[in-house]
Amino acid sequence: QVQLVESGGGAVQAGGSVRLSCVSSGYTYSTYCFGWFRQAPGKGREGVAAIDNDGSATYADSVKGRFTMSIDKDKKTVYLEMNNLKPEDSAIYQCGARPWGCWVGVVMDYWGEGTEVTVSS
Repeated sequence: QVQLVESGGGAVQAGGSVRLSCVSSGYTYSTYCFGWFRQAPGKGREGVAAIDNDGSATYADSVKGRFTMSIDKDKKTVYLEMNNLKPEDSAIYQCGARPWGCWVGVVMDYWGEGTEVTVSS
């Protein structure tokens, strides 16, 4: 069973930065890929970024140029570096995984519990 554990959320002022981490375990195939999603109160889940097995990343238009997703395969950890944060970025951020084929917003097979990011103006 694939497990995902996020960390790094917190409160930050607008214009600040936060780095989220997602540690994965329970799988052996090297083809696994990952995505970050967020859900703000009263809104649906939104795909933020995804990284495929070859390391290529895709992003939602709302975060392009501000967020960067990366992966450390040795540590089985994916990261989401979030810069120039805005109040509208406030949400629960979840990490997801699937065996292959990741692009921003694609439905994941496995999910973490999430970590909250709050951006104040």
